[in-house]
Amino acid sequence: MLELYQAEGCPYSEKVREKMTELGVSYVAHNPRTHGGDVRDESAHEQLLELGGEDQIPFLVDPERDVAMYESDDIAEYLDEHYA
Repeated sequence: MLELYQAEGCPYSEKVREKMTELGVSYVAHNPRTHGGDVRDESAHEQLLELGGEDQIPFLVDPERDVAMYESDDIAEYLDEHYA
């Protein structure tokens, strides 16, 4: 299942969530920090840094295709390409 590291109130995260909803894609959402950068979930934040190396959201992990990526536009394009 897809995993999305995101933050409520982040317009870039919202863009990715809307794309996933539009495509009917199931995913697990992790909220490692706020849009402003305050850590909310230390464990999820550590996972984000371990998997991607950056404290940046949104961050998508697709374990079935062994893909992990940042940037909402890139993520939306990836979702259209593989899940539309």
